[in-house]
This record gives sequence, C-alpha cells and structure tokens, in this order.
Amino acid sequence: MTVQVARTAREALGDVADGSTVMIGGFGPAGQPVELIEALLEQGAGDLVVVSNNAGNGEDALARLILEHRVRKIVCSFPRQVDSWHFDAAYRAGEVELELVPQGNLAERIRAAGAGLGGFFTPTGFGTPLAEGKETRVVDGVPMVFESPLPADVALVKAFRADGVGNLVYRRTARNFGPVMATAARRTVAQVREVVPTGSIDPETVVTPGIYVDAVVALDSATVLAGTQSGTQASAQGSAS
Repeated sequence: MTVQVARTAREALGDVADGSTVMIGGFGPAGQPVELIEALLEQGAGDLVVVSNNAGNGEDALARLILEHRVRKIVCSFPRQVDSWHFDAAYRAGEVELELVPQGNLAERIRAAGAGLGGFFTPTGFGTPLAEGKETRVVDGVPMVFESPLPADVALVKAFRADGVGNLVYRRTARNFGPVMATAARRTVAQVREVVPTGSIDPETVVTPGIYVDAVVALDSATVLAGTQSGTQASAQGSAS
C-alpha cells in the first residue's frame, strides 16, 4: 500500500463524504489532530457521525463542527465539560444525537472493529440505561452486556513522528485513542511533527504500523526530511528541531 505524504492538512484529508463516520483522536486537547479537524471544516462534509472521547471544548475545531451543524451524531464518553457549550446547546435543541459510551467500552469497541471481532461481553454498563436493547448474559457468575464493534469511514489521528511508509510513533499520553482508531477506519490520516526517511525509526518503537495509515502530513512547525518514500513525494524542508 502506498502512503501519501501530503504538504497540507487539506491535501492529506482528501474527500470526506456527507454522512461519513469520522473518528477523531485525542483526550481533550492531548493528541487531538486540530489541523485535520480544521481541514474537515474547510472541506465541507456534513451529516457526520463523530466518534471521539469528548464533544469539543470551547471554540476548538470539533466544537465548531457542532456549531456549524455539520454533526448529526456524537459517540463519546465525556460530552459535557464546563466549556462544552456548543454541544450542550445543540443537544438541548435536538440538533445532535448522543450515544454515550463508557470510556473503556469506547476504546474496546473501536479495537474490536480494527481486530475484526464480532463484539464482546463486559460488565460495564450492565443494569443501567446504557444496556437497554442490548443482549445480556451471565458469564462465570458475572452479569454482562454485549457491545458491538465501532468502525469508521475515516480516522483522524495525531502522532509524533512518521516515516515514508506511514509507521507512526506517538508521544506519551497524546497516544490515547490514536492506535485503535487507526486500525478501525477504512481511511486513516495522521498529522505528525515530522516525517523521517523510511528505515530511520526503530521498529521496536513503532506503535501504529504503516499498513493502517493512508496519509500523513507534517504540521506544528514540522519538517519532511529528505529521503522519504511515498506516493506523493514531499521535498525536504530542513532538519527537525
């Protein structure tokens, strides 16, 4: 598979169809692919189902997607913080649907989709409104509820470094949902600080193999280093800081 090394976030994003399910990495601002969400705002797709841990903070790009009525449904764990006023207003007005998922269940549903699993049983949520309409059973004496996989059309993730074939290295807690989201989408786009020549990343440090990545773009005062191999060759732009 050829990985596109793009020059801009908009180029990396490509075309996103109306009605798409879009996964957005990040735990609040940590690991959130802000420039890729900005590119999605510019691109114009609407009627989106957004899968994210949060439902936007303040006036950030995800919150603006909701403000601009581009989101039909949010699947998340923490839809409300003190500054999540755009989601709150849209939800109270009946303009956006919410599927509330416990955080561990959210991560595992995404992982199940990426692993090709048919779902899983978990005690989390059993006996609560979150289990309504779902299959339940007792496993080894523990009541459990069945959770289905959660795939996506597009995943937008943020990593620290990529190489020319799309292998990704993350930085500390900014990793969060990125690795599982990258496996669960038909198209994965990653923004990184730098793109380095293929072969220069220690394989032991690769978290997301390039087989899961379709496009990368170096942002945040980043650079694309000489020697990168890709379907879209990017020229060298200096040395990484």
